[in-house]
Amino acid sequence: MSRQKLQTAAPDAESGGSADRKNVMAETLRRRIVSMELAPGAVVDELALSEEFGLSRPPVRELMRQMAAEGYLELEPNRPARVSPMGYQSLRSFFLAAPLIYVATTQLAASHATAEEVERLKAIQAQFRTAIEENDLQARVLQNDAFHFEIGRIARNAYLMPSLRRVLIDHARLGKIFYRSPETSDMQQDLETAVRQHDEIIEAIAQRDAQRAGELVRSHMELSRRRMAEYVIPEGLDVPIQF
Repeated sequence: MSRQKLQTAAPDAESGGSADRKNVMAETLRRRIVSMELAPGAVVDELALSEEFGLSRPPVRELMRQMAAEGYLELEPNRPARVSPMGYQSLRSFFLAAPLIYVATTQLAASHATAEEVERLKAIQAQFRTAIEENDLQARVLQNDAFHFEIGRIARNAYLMPSLRRVLIDHARLGKIFYRSPETSDMQQDLETAVRQHDEIIEAIAQRDAQRAGELVRSHMELSRRRMAEYVIPEGLDVPIQF
C-alpha cells in the first residue's frame, strides 16, 4: 500500500511543481511587459519561455491565451504572439476610458474599504513614496500599478476588474515612457503631486468619502494626460536665426 501511495503522490508533486513554474512565468512575463522590458509589439517566443521556465509547450500556450484575454498579448492565427501594441488609437481609447474606470473603482472602494484594507493601501503607498525619493523608475511604475490594483480589489466589482486590469497595463507602460527620469523641475513636481494625491485618495477612502475620492483620482489621471500631450507635442526649440 505504501508503494501505491508513492506512485499516486508522484504525479501530484510533479503537477504542483509545474503549476508553481507556470505562476512564476505568468508574473515574470507580466512584469516584463508593464516595465517595457518587452516593448509594445515585441515577439514573445513560446519555445524560449518553455525552456526558460522548464515547462512543456501546452501550459505555455494556455498561459499565453490567458494573458491575451487580459490584454497583455496579442494572438493571431499562424503568427507569433506579440506584446499588445500602443498606437495612437489605443492611447486615445485609454485616455477616454481610464478616468471612468478609475473613478468607478475608487468610489466603490470608498464605500467598501475596511480598516485592514486601508492599511494595505498605506503600505503600498509607502513603497511608492520610497521609489519616488530614490528615483527608482521601475519600482515607481510597479508600485503605482499595485496601488490602483489594490483599490480595484477593495471595490469588489467583478465587472469592473477586467477593465481595470487592462487599463493598468497601458498606464504602467505610459509611466515608463513619460517619467523616465525627473529631468525637469515640472516633472519632479508632477511626481510629488502624484504622491500627495495618493495620500489624499487613501484618506478619502478611509473616510468613506466617495465623491472626494472620485474627484481626486480624476485629477490624478490628468497628470498622465498632460504629460502625454507634452511628450507628443513638445514646445519647439527656440533657435535664433541669424541673417
